Amino acid sequence: MAEIIVGTIEDIPEGSAKMVTAGDREIAVFNVEGEFFAISNTCPHRGGPLSEGSVDGCVVSCPLHNWQFNVQTGQCLISSNIKVPTYKVEVRDDQIILIA
Repeated sequence: MAEIIVGTIEDIPEGSAKMVTAGDREIAVFNVEGEFFAISNTCPHRGGPLSEGSVDGCVVSCPLHNWQFNVQTGQCLISSNIKVPTYKVEVRDDQIILIA
């Protein structure tokens, strides 16, 4: 598993996201009330960039067709059969570290 420095906690304000690349994967890192979570950046419906979607609490809505995902679990709220991969995130000092 690789550790990727996403940035500092100031780089991702509460209620927003940042896309990072880990090898050939795009991963969206979200700040939910000061806690950081990471899921695949690609919506399985039409490939929309989840990091560009609107965030309401721990739910992100895909900017293309409004499919919704829980950023903590990766679970799709539209269908219980759909889930995007999740990744571990740690905060060390002020640095956000993605473990992917």
